[in-house]
Amino acid sequence: MTHDPRSTLLSAALTAAERGWAVFPLRPGNKRPALHGQSRCPLTGPCAAGHLKWEQRATTSLARIRAAWSAGPYNIGIATGPSGLLVVDLDVPKDNKKDAPCGATTFTALCERAGQPVPATYRVRTASGGQHLYFTAPAGVRLPNTAGTLGPLVDTRACGGYVVAAGSTTATGQYEATSDVPAASLPAWLLQLLQPAPARPVAPLHLPAVSGSRAALAALDAECAVVAAAPDKQRNNVLNRCAFKVGRFVAWGDLPRRVAEDAFQAVGEARGLTAAECRATIRSALDSSIRTARPRDAA
Repeated sequence: MTHDPRSTLLSAALTAAERGWAVFPLRPGNKRPALHGQSRCPLTGPCAAGHLKWEQRATTSLARIRAAWSAGPYNIGIATGPSGLLVVDLDVPKDNKKDAPCGATTFTALCERAGQPVPATYRVRTASGGQHLYFTAPAGVRLPNTAGTLGPLVDTRACGGYVVAAGSTTATGQYEATSDVPAASLPAWLLQLLQPAPARPVAPLHLPAVSGSRAALAALDAECAVVAAAPDKQRNNVLNRCAFKVGRFVAWGDLPRRVAEDAFQAVGEARGLTAAECRATIRSALDSSIRTARPRDAA
């Protein structure tokens, strides 16, 4: 019996649609949409009234899905917004950062700090070895995509985003459902962390009078200023990077860890990040920096 990739992928696309998830074709063996771009739009068929992007073309129509996948062994994209989904993407470190905690570890720690278990929900193992956790988004709430807001290597896909569905295959491996249960409702505590924080004015940072080298305090002051000026979409990544830079002074004994944590916590919250995501990011960055810090005479 021969293996027919087209039939296998069609079956996976139909299964996703039967769950109520809007799908669209991705390039064979790839994660990029297979639909034409605006510059090449023929303005016919579905685009007769104007170019439709992948999110608008995503569908749960079984007939349309059969017609699309009859043309080739396309991978499957799930448009999270039209599907009413929020998917938590737990990634794995790159090869040059193998010692960093993976997204699943960071997310587990986030759940523990919230006093909640890791939610049981539909789960997919990604081609790279990461995980996708599917949740149904609350009605009437528009959640954006995030990158690092919850913690390093923890992203989310919601309105305006998509994920590669189970059954798809890339050069690095296959996407496979590892927990084939219905998608759970997005937990309230997680929703609270993901809702954009209201903008607050950033007050000048005043470091406490503490023991520590002048160079360490100057570095802390400078890095906190960088966090305070970070663009909205990069706040968490900038906080992670700046805390990592200061971590070497903690490792050398020039700066008490609590001083660094308190300073970054204050500026991170003032910049609009939640208290929980600040704590998670700062802890992870300092832990990694301290663990990998070179001796002072070699720095």
